Amino acid sequence: MLQTILKDTQSRMQKTVETFTRDLSGMRAGRAHPGLLEKVSVEYYGAITPLSHLASISAPEPRVLVVQPFDKGSAANIEKAIMKADLGVSVRVDGSLLRVGVPPLTEERRRDLVKQVKRQLEDAKVAVRNIRRDSLDSLRKAQKSGTLTEDDERRGQTDMQRLTDQYIKELDEVADNREKDIMTP
Repeated sequence: MLQTILKDTQSRMQKTVETFTRDLSGMRAGRAHPGLLEKVSVEYYGAITPLSHLASISAPEPRVLVVQPFDKGSAANIEKAIMKADLGVSVRVDGSLLRVGVPPLTEERRRDLVKQVKRQLEDAKVAVRNIRRDSLDSLRKAQKSGTLTEDDERRGQTDMQRLTDQYIKELDEVADNREKDIMTP
């Protein structure tokens, strides 16, 4: 019973870290990164479709993304969707390719992005702590119902705290790396 609760807790905390990392990868940091266009949705034949399903995205240069649509006729819709997403980028259609220019960030915008990273970090930490709380409740219920001994419950609480500390440290490292990336001109 204890191992099941611990594995479930670890899995949920790992998903929180992965989600946080994915959210930060979509944040603009001055350099062109395909993750910047990850959340762009395109209207394609009446359906809203993620850009990644309609085109390949690459970053051949530090300040340019190249979007190559699988269907050449969708280039105009992709251009509109990128402009509508308001990412602060410029789009130039070059035949069937779209070249997305990523201008350098101002110092003020960099500081705003760092603040946003810190807010998202705090939200992720709260999520990890909520997972710990739920798991501790499960341990208490299992102990009260007799499926766990009191010693196992205490051991589980210690393991739960160790997991929480580990994943909060991982979140801090991801945020620190992203902040350095944002602040580097």
